[in-house]
Amino acid sequence: MALEDLLAERPLVQAPMAGGGSTPALVAAVAAAGGTGFLAAGYRTAEAVAEQVRAVREGGTSAFGVNVFVPSPAVAAPEELRDLRASLVPEARRYGAALGEPRHDDDAWQAKIDLLCELAVPLVTFTFGCPDPAVLDRLRSAGSATMVTVTTVEEARTAVERGAEGVCVQGLEAGGHRASYDPRSAGDRPLFDVLPDVVEAVGVPVVAAGGLMSGGDVAAALDAGARAAQLGTAFLRCPESGAQPAHKAALADQDFTETALTWSFTGRPARGLVNRFIREHPGEHYAYPEVHHMTRPLRAAAAAAGDTGGMALWAGRGFRAAEERPAGEIVARLREEAAALGARI
Repeated sequence: MALEDLLAERPLVQAPMAGGGSTPALVAAVAAAGGTGFLAAGYRTAEAVAEQVRAVREGGTSAFGVNVFVPSPAVAAPEELRDLRASLVPEARRYGAALGEPRHDDDAWQAKIDLLCELAVPLVTFTFGCPDPAVLDRLRSAGSATMVTVTTVEEARTAVERGAEGVCVQGLEAGGHRASYDPRSAGDRPLFDVLPDVVEAVGVPVVAAGGLMSGGDVAAALDAGARAAQLGTAFLRCPESGAQPAHKAALADQDFTETALTWSFTGRPARGLVNRFIREHPGEHYAYPEVHHMTRPLRAAAAAAGDTGGMALWAGRGFRAAEERPAGEIVARLREEAAALGARI
């Protein structure tokens, strides 16, 4: 199915949430309610991605997507990694966990592209950069529509020039990682500021993402020219979400009052609830995925202990509106609210 047709039929999109949030159950529930669900290939092996795609299809879901991380260049200086590692030693002592090795990898990029070409999933999207035209051509030839997540007009133009069939424009309010091609020059514009410019600049379908939580938000995005609206934080507290229980609880915890961008969990900017770790580890260190690998055991230990002070509590700015309801009910509510405002959805 062409991307434009898919989005016309299913304009409510569940964002891919790497690290566990996206699950086959969440994708299936969103799809059953008439939305478009996404699996997240980031941090998973190609084999694990294949298992999740198989689970989605065996459940009868045919309209869904898979998101892939585009490899980042190795840019971290050895001395910077050494200093960062030293700053994390107290965290390791706190949790009785060993720091991970600050290695660079491409997140099994080629294996995942090969797999997705073989599986021919309906939609493949990318974040952290734009693939070469040959990759997009290969996926299209295999039967997949393609889309690239962007944060600026320039990134959107690059994606279209290389052959992407659509772009997902991510505003500054979005939870989780910024999708910027180069995080050192990341787009810093709110969604409803950058969205009209991207719509005007490209002649392909545009999906809006970043802080959308209500049907009113969805209607506004469609009215601004988007073909679909993508929401992530809105689904985090759903029972089908794979987010850690402590993470889900934190979204409703009155002790958490704001979000902020932090580089300290992964070496790339990402928005999460402001907690002890974010406050105690400021700084902008572009060292992805090295920092991700260093802090991963710490985050796992904090999650196992239920300590939200040391977890990466990814969340968009509208996090307080996240509801503990089945994903199908969330989709139905969004559609009803948007339709009441005149949106064709």
